[in-house]
Amino acid sequence: MDTNTAILASMITPLLAVVTNIIWRDKPNLRDGATLVAAVVTFLCVLNILMNEGNGTTEPMVLFSVMPGLDLAFNVEPLGLLFAIVASGLWIITHLYGIGYMRGNNEEHHARFFMYFCFAISTVMGIAFSANMFTLFLFYEALTLSTYPLVSHKGTPEAIAGARTYLGILIGTSIGLQLVAVIWTYTITGTLDFTKGGILEGHIAGPMVAVLLGLYAFGIGKAALMPFHRWLPAAMVAPTPVSALLHAVAVVKAGVFTMLKVGVYIFGIDFLAESGASEWLMWLAAFTIIAASVVAMTKDNLKARLAYSTISQLSYITLGMALATSMGVLGGGMQIAMHAMGKITLFMCAGSIYVATHKTEISQMQGLGRIMPITFIAFLIGALSIIGLPPMGGSWSKWLLIMGAANTGHWIIIGVLMVSSLLNVAYLLPLVGRGFFLSSPEIAKDAPMAEAGMLIWLPPALTALGCIVLFFFAGTIEAFLAPLVAK
Repeated sequence: MDTNTAILASMITPLLAVVTNIIWRDKPNLRDGATLVAAVVTFLCVLNILMNEGNGTTEPMVLFSVMPGLDLAFNVEPLGLLFAIVASGLWIITHLYGIGYMRGNNEEHHARFFMYFCFAISTVMGIAFSANMFTLFLFYEALTLSTYPLVSHKGTPEAIAGARTYLGILIGTSIGLQLVAVIWTYTITGTLDFTKGGILEGHIAGPMVAVLLGLYAFGIGKAALMPFHRWLPAAMVAPTPVSALLHAVAVVKAGVFTMLKVGVYIFGIDFLAESGASEWLMWLAAFTIIAASVVAMTKDNLKARLAYSTISQLSYITLGMALATSMGVLGGGMQIAMHAMGKITLFMCAGSIYVATHKTEISQMQGLGRIMPITFIAFLIGALSIIGLPPMGGSWSKWLLIMGAANTGHWIIIGVLMVSSLLNVAYLLPLVGRGFFLSSPEIAKDAPMAEAGMLIWLPPALTALGCIVLFFFAGTIEAFLAPLVAK
């Protein structure tokens, strides 16, 4: 299959699964099996692109033009292809997990749930392969709209309220700020194409560069920079499979992916470094890293703690772009894959605990590690990757970010990253300690294993293994992303 066909197939295949979920809504095995096939086919399409292009960049495939310099177009470049591989690959695992979770937890409206899930994956593929900011913006908005029904899925007052916060902040920031930045960029440059080295140099200068960057940074609400972060904790009312893929991988990574694309291909890293326009963003990202970690420590609800952890970890990627160095960009790009694998593991473990015990508060989880050892060991591995300890993949992305900060002489930023890792230890490892080392009157010492069903405990076990595997392939990922910063 040629590359352009594979790009289109990666977006169309999930849409076909939307149709099968509607047609076979009353035939759960057939419906869920067809969706699994679609997930596998989508991943194979992305692998086909990888085999065709490697880490090269292709010419844009223009579907139609709105006006000169404004096209609906797609292409392949290293960062987008990495994002597509991560999202499509983890869709397979999360779909299996979703089947087990939705059935094991007796959730309702399965067909509707998986229908919107598939539509969201299609928009993620569109984001990953967008050749310009116009195309990316359209799919970015479609992702927000397609995930709103997933956040509000349970239909409870809490779910509706959380979904409204989710939609209000994401639509408000993208229309009120990001769209203004996109129009401004097009007005002064005549194009929105993603171009190596950026398109803004020579068209804007002085304080206006920082202003335009601010419109993009706050307008990309999915990156969850403070103070536009509340949508992410609000979205935790969604079923755990939504939290696992869409809010550990697809939605939040679409935000920081967009942030990196803007930094590398709209502004240009050299232009940002020379103008100093991203200095303020670096400090805001550093503040978000620490502040969100501190808030996470105060949360007893496990999903709420993980949500604030995600806010903190996302800002690592924004920080990498704002450093405006090669190491920073590579560290931010690598963090997309490393954090996705670690955080999806933690969210799936949270869901596994809920399905097996209906416990949501960390203070209630004493002794659970004795009866759910697979889940708690998987959580430990995912946590160690988020913390950044070898031999977990997350250690390499944090190391590159530290090197990026050292290259620019920002020693305080290095301190922020070190303190962040210590705070990660403080809010993630107590769950493991409670589970294995504290006793509970409800759980006898010789109690048998009580893991949730295999479709619930196996996916986080696989992604935990992935955290270890990524440690040994970090060099491959770095080399894959190297063209982003090649002179």
